[in-house]
Amino acid sequence: MSDFEFPWEYSFPPFFTIQVHEATREKQLEKWVNLIKDYQKHTNSSNLSIGDSGLLFQNQTINRQLPEDGRKIVLERMKKLGLAEPLDKDLSTWEVYWHTIPEWADILYNWAVENAKQNTVCTLFEITNDETQEFYKLDNAVLVKALRHLEKAGRCELINFGDSEGVKFY
Repeated sequence: MSDFEFPWEYSFPPFFTIQVHEATREKQLEKWVNLIKDYQKHTNSSNLSIGDSGLLFQNQTINRQLPEDGRKIVLERMKKLGLAEPLDKDLSTWEVYWHTIPEWADILYNWAVENAKQNTVCTLFEITNDETQEFYKLDNAVLVKALRHLEKAGRCELINFGDSEGVKFY
């Protein structure tokens, strides 16, 4: 991803070592959370592997990488913020969100209201293929979690058509 613009901290070697001083660590974790959110949004990817030593966790220019234990610390912070969920028991694969599930739910519901989609059925494919929206090509698992959040609030109903899924917004 050559067109992704990494923050200046990404070229600062201590950024790749979890800091021991609490205030410094808090700032560092905040920067890592923002970096991961921005990168995942840029790549339109919801899954992240801890063992992946690609661009995100490794800066080859300065020969530094965030160790796996540091990656877990960052993702645990994201979990506390509602921005990530582990997909396996050993915490090696995570689902990462650039909006929390309630925020995605609000974005989707506002879209439905603004586009007069209330009391009509939309397929999930139809929703995620609106190129003008931030949720364009959003991972289906994330979309369903946001819609289930809306469903619990009585603002929509998920519908199964057999080979596809849809939603009716209220």
